[in-house]
Amino acid sequence: MASKQEQFNELQRKNLETAMRLAQLSIENSQRIMEIQVTMAKSLFEEGVENAKALSSANDPKGIMDLRAHYAQSTTEKMLSCAREIAEITARTQSEFGKLVGEQLSTGSQDMFEAMQKMFKGMPIADQNALSALQNAMDTTRAAFEQITRASTEAFRSGAAQGSKGRK
Repeated sequence: MASKQEQFNELQRKNLETAMRLAQLSIENSQRIMEIQVTMAKSLFEEGVENAKALSSANDPKGIMDLRAHYAQSTTEKMLSCAREIAEITARTQSEFGKLVGEQLSTGSQDMFEAMQKMFKGMPIADQNALSALQNAMDTTRAAFEQITRASTEAFRSGAAQGSKGRK
């Protein structure tokens, strides 16, 4: 009985490790995005102050319009650059999440099915048909789970590929 408990404890430990890796990845990428946003806000504020000083010293309407147009163009370019950088981080994060989740689904499901098979083999089932039915149900469930895992992995890859095409 202790080995069965140890098997389930090991499964829980692996799941917890994966959850911790996902949380760490999320935190790191959130920090990167916040740093980009803070840097952008600071840059736009400094540029806004410079623009205000330049506008206050401009005397003719054409000079004022040129300064405003230049400031608007510069701000737009910086905002688009920031958005592209955040989109790239997001796409990389989605890809990494997809990879981790796919790995967890495939290895976790295999571990779970093996533990369940060992548990059923240790049970005193007299009817061989009942044991065969349980084994068939396990095999069918495993096949369905593997198919879902492949489909979800392909969906993550496809989403990441489309995300990278949209940025080019």
